[in-house]
Amino acid sequence: MKAIRFEKTGGPDVLEYKDVNLAPPGRGQARVRHTAIGVNFIDTYHRSGLYPVALPSGLGMEAAGVVDALGEGVTGLSVGDRVGYCGGPIGAYAEAANVPADRLVRLPKSVSDEAAAASLLKGMTAQYLLKRTYPVKNGETILFHSAAGGVGLIAGQWAKHLGATVIGTVGSDDKIALAKSRGYDHVLNLRAEKWVDRVRDIAGGGLPVVYDSVGKDTWNGSLDCLRPRGMMVSFGNSSGAVPPFEPGILSMKGSLYLTRPTLAHYIATRTELQETADDLFDVIAKGVVTIEINQRFKLADARAAHEALHSRTTTGATILLP
Repeated sequence: MKAIRFEKTGGPDVLEYKDVNLAPPGRGQARVRHTAIGVNFIDTYHRSGLYPVALPSGLGMEAAGVVDALGEGVTGLSVGDRVGYCGGPIGAYAEAANVPADRLVRLPKSVSDEAAAASLLKGMTAQYLLKRTYPVKNGETILFHSAAGGVGLIAGQWAKHLGATVIGTVGSDDKIALAKSRGYDHVLNLRAEKWVDRVRDIAGGGLPVVYDSVGKDTWNGSLDCLRPRGMMVSFGNSSGAVPPFEPGILSMKGSLYLTRPTLAHYIATRTELQETADDLFDVIAKGVVTIEINQRFKLADARAAHEALHSRTTTGATILLP
C-alpha cells in the first residue's frame, strides 16, 4: 500500500510518499481501509520534532474508513463497518492502518466519512474544552483564539449553542466573515488591532476563560484578558511553544488558573471515547455544528497540505484522500 513516511524531522520536504507493507491485524486490532484522513496541527509537531517520535515514522492520527479485516479476539465489530478514529497510533497518512479495535468508533449514517475524518479530533477537542476543561455556562463571555481554524469553527458554533457570547481572534481580515458565520459574536484580527483592550472592552472587564492554541504570540495577552481567578486553557502552539515563565505571574495577574490539556486524557477509557464521540455526532446530526472542509489534498500531496497549514491561510478542516 501507499503511505507517507519520514526518516528525519524537519519541514514539509521530509515527507515521502512510499510503498510500504502492512502486516495482518494483530490481536485486538482491526484493519481499516481509509476513505478520508484528517490533517491536524499536531501532525506538524511530530514531523518537526517538537513532539518526538521514533524514526523512521508514519504520520497522522485521524481517519475514517471501512473495517476490512479483524485480528484475533476482536468483538463488537464486523468487516464492512464504517468507523473512525483519532489520537493514534501514528500512521493515518496511509491507504490503510491496523488500529486497536477499542479505539474505533462507529460512524452513524448522519455523519459522512469525510466529516468524521475532519471532525473527530477537532470536534472531540472542542467538546472536552467547552464542556469539561472549563464548562461554559449560559450568559458567559469567552475568548477562543484561531477562530477560523478547524477546532475554532466547531468551538464557535458549539459555544454559541451553550449560550455564550463568543469572542474569536484570527490572523487576517479575510477570515473574519467566516468566523462570524460560525457562532462568533466578535472577531478580532490579532495583527491589526490592540486585541487585549478590545476583548476587555467587549467583556466589560476580564473573562472567566481563554482558550489559546496559538501559544507564544498570544500568551501574555491571553493572561491579561482574564479576570481574577480566571482560567487560561493553553492547548496548542501554532506560533511556537510558550517560553519558560515564573509561576508567580499567575498570582500577580489575579490568582489565575492554568491548564495544558490534551485530548488523550479525556478519552482514555473506551466509555469516555464513545461518549465524547456520540456528543459530537449528536450536535452534527442536529445541525448545531457544521463541519467545514475547506481544503482537500490527495494523500500523495501531504507535503503541500503541510505547507498550506504553515502558511496560516487555511480555514476549517483539511483532509487527505487516498
